[in-house]
Amino acid sequence: MIFVTGASGLVGSHLIQSLIEKGMTVRALYRQNIPNFKGAEKVSWIKGDILDVASLQEAMQGVSQVYHCAAIVSFSPKQAATMLHANVEGTANVVNACLHYQIQKLVYVSSVAALGRIRQGAPVDENMNWTPETSNSIYGKSKFLAEMEVWRGMGEGLNVAIVNPVIILGAGDWNKGSSEIFKSAYNEFPWYTKGVSGFVDVMDVVDAMQLLMESDVQGQRFIISGANMPYQEIFTLIAKAFNKRPPSKLVTPLLAAIVWRLEAVKGFFTGNTPLLTKETAATAQAVVHFDNTKFLKSFPSFKYRTMEETINRTCAELKELHLLK
Repeated sequence: MIFVTGASGLVGSHLIQSLIEKGMTVRALYRQNIPNFKGAEKVSWIKGDILDVASLQEAMQGVSQVYHCAAIVSFSPKQAATMLHANVEGTANVVNACLHYQIQKLVYVSSVAALGRIRQGAPVDENMNWTPETSNSIYGKSKFLAEMEVWRGMGEGLNVAIVNPVIILGAGDWNKGSSEIFKSAYNEFPWYTKGVSGFVDVMDVVDAMQLLMESDVQGQRFIISGANMPYQEIFTLIAKAFNKRPPSKLVTPLLAAIVWRLEAVKGFFTGNTPLLTKETAATAQAVVHFDNTKFLKSFPSFKYRTMEETINRTCAELKELHLLK
């Protein structure tokens, strides 16, 4: 029996589909409505939440492996406290339940944000950690602190492995998370920055997680990144796959600073979450490269999908999902 948290998210839903296709028995938590995706009817669903210790204990009875994918992802200052509480305490609860039921192994989905993404002159690797100086993100802090809970579990005898994905590309809810990139490109968003980041196919993340689960590797974390590319190039590839106009207007740091402040003022009066925040503006401008060699050395037969392959497949799936022309 395999237990998955965050089953309705981009990584969790694709992971479950992959496990089901391989004939695995999967159990997962849902909060309100059972998610609707391919293979969902084969999952054993338990209503609950990672902040609810009782529902977690019920869910983990008879389980041998746990994939912890659940997290709140937000860059809005208004959600900072809620996100820290859910991501850190929720992970602590998952770890404690794993220890209680003597789970064979826990694979935790963290983020490169936990490593401190804003760095100049050196690629980000697994030896780095979040600090106020190297990250502009409360989300990154929440994932770093959540990792501390996972390492605590390891100290108490739990076998663990952590993946730190970069920006994950795949067909999901394009009204939130990294899938919003595709909606912006489809709507012919005209602006681009000179920023560079790592990008990875959601299926590569899912494959890497399963390789780690089935291996003897434990007590380590791995950056999962397919390619370091400019945001402009990614947006252009997506636009072309949708047969839309690519971005053509450069966002300067000054313009970004003005816009996020205007968005903050508008959000204050309307109560809506700002489209752009100080954190996201800084991230979009940063030139950051991620070192993915540690995972490739540990699993030399693993090969990342190309960004062109990833984007073309994702756009085709989103067209079908949203009935797009």
